[in-house]
Amino acid sequence: MAVDSVLSSPLGPPVCEKDAKALRFIEEMTRNADEVQQKVLGEILTRNAETEYLRRFKLNAAIDRETFKSKLPMVTYEDLQPEIQRIANGDRSPILSAHPISEFLTSSGTSAGERKLMPTIQEELDRRQLLYSLLMPVMNLYVPGLDKGKGLYFLFVKSETKTPGGLLARPVLTSYYKSEHFKTRPYDPYMVYTSPNEAILCSDSYQSMYSQMLCGLYERNSVLRLGAVFASGLLRAIRFLQLNWRQLAQDIRVGKLNSKVTDPNICSTMGQVMKPDPELAYFITSECEKDQWEGIITRIWPNTKYLDVIVTGAMAQYIPTLDFYSGGLPMACTMYASSECYFGLNLNPMCKPSEVSYTIMPNMAYFEFLSLESAGSSPRLVDLVNVEVGKEYELVITTYAGLYRYRVGDILRVTGFHNSAPQFHFVRRKNVLLSIDSDKTDESELQKAVENATQLLKDYNTSVVEYTSYADTKTIPGHYVIYWELLAKESGNSVPSNVLDQCCLAMEESLNSVYRQGRVSDNSIGPLEIRVVKNGTFEELMDYAISRGASINQYKVPRCVNFTPIMELLDSRVLSVNFSPSLPHWTPERRR
Repeated sequence: MAVDSVLSSPLGPPVCEKDAKALRFIEEMTRNADEVQQKVLGEILTRNAETEYLRRFKLNAAIDRETFKSKLPMVTYEDLQPEIQRIANGDRSPILSAHPISEFLTSSGTSAGERKLMPTIQEELDRRQLLYSLLMPVMNLYVPGLDKGKGLYFLFVKSETKTPGGLLARPVLTSYYKSEHFKTRPYDPYMVYTSPNEAILCSDSYQSMYSQMLCGLYERNSVLRLGAVFASGLLRAIRFLQLNWRQLAQDIRVGKLNSKVTDPNICSTMGQVMKPDPELAYFITSECEKDQWEGIITRIWPNTKYLDVIVTGAMAQYIPTLDFYSGGLPMACTMYASSECYFGLNLNPMCKPSEVSYTIMPNMAYFEFLSLESAGSSPRLVDLVNVEVGKEYELVITTYAGLYRYRVGDILRVTGFHNSAPQFHFVRRKNVLLSIDSDKTDESELQKAVENATQLLKDYNTSVVEYTSYADTKTIPGHYVIYWELLAKESGNSVPSNVLDQCCLAMEESLNSVYRQGRVSDNSIGPLEIRVVKNGTFEELMDYAISRGASINQYKVPRCVNFTPIMELLDSRVLSVNFSPSLPHWTPERRR
């Protein structure tokens, strides 16, 4: 029930005093976005005035925007890599930040094939926690009664390593789940999970998923929302249920955990959860043994009101599959964040995925926007409140942790404003060609992988004349598909199937560490596939493009395709299909 009208918010009637406070905070920040931004920049420049980086550009303790913009250049990760490497190697002097670097957050973006290392400071956890605390007060405006049940969220930690200087390097969510902010979070009836911390914090992905699924099944009637970070993660959970429902049902029938789960913390916790329930086991068996899995989410978890997953950007490709398994449940995209910084939240979380817009919270960092219309020789950056509706920008941030005018690589389109804070639709990652999960493969990486794989064709006097690719998300997990047109210098000289299998593996070995971790450790990406097409296929592709208005003089083979008629043309010309026969090499340690 909504609280007294004296506490009401322009966003809607809050359900409790705690929510009212959060909604008032959102209103205060967005009404005074420019003043907040000026304050944030002043705080960042004041506290870090004596850092090596800011002294290099002779700010001389100035904190005004004009001096900041005239003296500090816009930078990329590669520009900062020497400083970041020094910190990673153990230099504790104030290089980027006056506050000690507490750890590195490993980005899903890569540099030279390895995850980028984003320096962070301890207080950033407080800032991230603040943004998390705003999500449910907004969601409660749209979905009533979420305090009457639980959330089945599939959350996982990933591998972590240490830099030569002894600092932890791990993904931002792993850092958060392992923090006291998460592990000792106070009870909140609107934020109760079915998954115990012990299951979430288990580094073995099978044991973690198994125990989280088991808890979700035991509490099937209490589940009001299902979630994972990305849409691909939720689909992996459904696939896991498809593969393991018999064992899960058996465990529930006898009330005993199967012997593959050996983690002592999980075993101890699950011992308190599990009890024999033959009726539930029978129900799971009767539902899962059916050939038809359409609507399985609402069949197993009948009170589910929505799915909490990111389905913007590359994740939009999973929407039809999620619709199939959920029977068309709403999909809520609640927040916009990265390893570098948490940016903002969706104030209308139950909107259609295609209409998702994120409101930037001006207290999180100092934000600038590089207009794509001026991204060439004379780039034009505008402040947060000065962006224009309908235009696209690249996001540039200055953070408390020591990134200054840093190009994040996200392309955003302005859709409107909430008070004076702009709202953005996430368009895409800059230069990303293929993505299944958190992997991001660009054109140059794909080109290098093809070149390395084609070395195996030399013994057969064969080369790759043309190629293109697409991310196949119809399989779970999804996988990369590469179309090759081959040219044999001697007629009748064909490449053996096992050699083409090895070409698949050679490509995988050439791709970045995020991709290889997805294959080896996270099981979030399936084996790479090469489809060899008939000679002349790519000429037909060009003819088709020209028939649709492309210029013959400017036509270039697209290195990634997703237009159905083009994919149908390619698939109708396939001569052979090959998959990677084994896993590529990957370890948590960074390549030197």
